[in-house]
Amino acid sequence: MTATRLTQALALAAALGIAAVTATGCAVARDQQTVGAYIDDAGITTAVKAKLAEDPTTSAVAISVETLNGEVQLSGFAKSQHEKDQAGQIAAGVKHVKNVKNMIVVRP
Repeated sequence: MTATRLTQALALAAALGIAAVTATGCAVARDQQTVGAYIDDAGITTAVKAKLAEDPTTSAVAISVETLNGEVQLSGFAKSQHEKDQAGQIAAGVKHVKNVKNMIVVRP
């Protein structure tokens, strides 16, 4: 790796680290969770959203995903009970998910 690329990589890593600490400042300040737990929850949320987007029977656009301490809450709208149930099963199947609260509303 050239010196320029190494410098760019280090600058990027530092910027991402600062962004992660800055983004987590509010949650940690309110004693909701640790920085590590916040990062874990963000990873869970991202994984659930990706799996919803991959599944042809669920609408990742219409379903919101929030995670706190490994507990996932799904909200938004589904076109059928099957879509709602499928979204819940997908979320439950993601690694490190402790519980799923499926608050999706079915509306045709």
